[in-house]
Amino acid sequence: MKKLYVLTMLFSIMACLSAQDISPDNIKKDMKRVADWQIEHFGDTFSGKNGPHHPLHWTNGALYVGMVKWADMADDNSYWEWMKKISEENEYKLYNRMYHADDHTVGQMYIELYRKYGDEKMIEPTKEQLTYINYHPAQTSLVWKGNKFYKHDRWSWCDALFMAPPVWAKLYNITGDEMYRDFLMREFKATTDYLFDKKENLYFRDQGYMGKLDNGTKIFWSRGNGWVFAGLANIMDEFDPSSSEYKYFLKIYKKMAKKLISIQTEEGHWAMSLLGDKFYPTPETSGSAFYVFGLAWGINNGILDKETYEPSVIKGWNSLVSHITADGMLGYVQPIGAAPGNAWADKTEVYGAGAFLSAGAEMYQLVSDKK
Repeated sequence: MKKLYVLTMLFSIMACLSAQDISPDNIKKDMKRVADWQIEHFGDTFSGKNGPHHPLHWTNGALYVGMVKWADMADDNSYWEWMKKISEENEYKLYNRMYHADDHTVGQMYIELYRKYGDEKMIEPTKEQLTYINYHPAQTSLVWKGNKFYKHDRWSWCDALFMAPPVWAKLYNITGDEMYRDFLMREFKATTDYLFDKKENLYFRDQGYMGKLDNGTKIFWSRGNGWVFAGLANIMDEFDPSSSEYKYFLKIYKKMAKKLISIQTEEGHWAMSLLGDKFYPTPETSGSAFYVFGLAWGINNGILDKETYEPSVIKGWNSLVSHITADGMLGYVQPIGAAPGNAWADKTEVYGAGAFLSAGAEMYQLVSDKK
């Protein structure tokens, strides 16, 4: 307990110091530290469960989403080349399972590589697979049944809304083919109608958490909702703000944003069980980073009132920075899971770095716009 208290005090002091130093240069320095550490340790086992993640695994897919944002502002083409090398080695293919949203995540990186290099081969496998899915959609229900693999053919868990929908949105944007848009809207609406709690304006992780309480509160998993919130921003980036599709996503986004700033902890992070911060006091950076990303994105795009939302964004960013170790590892990333749990100062996962880099990209723009 004494060691934990000392660590907590140190992190608090670091957070206070960071608050005085939010500048474009310092944001880029912190992003570079985290990006470089993660690349150096790419392929390491962090969860301790199944060995190193495959380069196309969803954990790495989430890393690439943030790495693309960093590469675009890094003044160093090596980050793009790193992602290009991984993609070429895997022939620009999506991961193993035809319908599983997790295995589509890496498609977001391929599309951004295509946007940079203009090589059609970078997106052909993704287009081919999603076209097949469109013409042969899964017929399974969103209701979770006994077979744990039954549910995965459709977007029946909330984090799936970060994994696959942006791929469909990006393909619609670059090809103009309406089938990508129509599939996205149909499936996203089905998932939201099923998992979105209209009273709390948050998503249940999946059917298994509906009707359950944890210490007397509904269970809304922080990382799962963080991934939804980030996914909404990434999807809206692909649509015309005057379109009905954009307006649909915007309505959900605004409801979540308003809720999120009301439940942020005093320390700046969001509790692992969003309504149960008293019972989950440990920081968690992967979900919190995506909230910072999404909220800053909203301010930068003129959607959220700066005076209302910027204090939460600043407080959240300072919390994140305080959990970067001296050598650049982002700590307090909850291991792979599906519910509130534990996180540790000396434990990380690749998706945490991806979320941090996404947050940093929007923070950089937010702070730069002040000058």
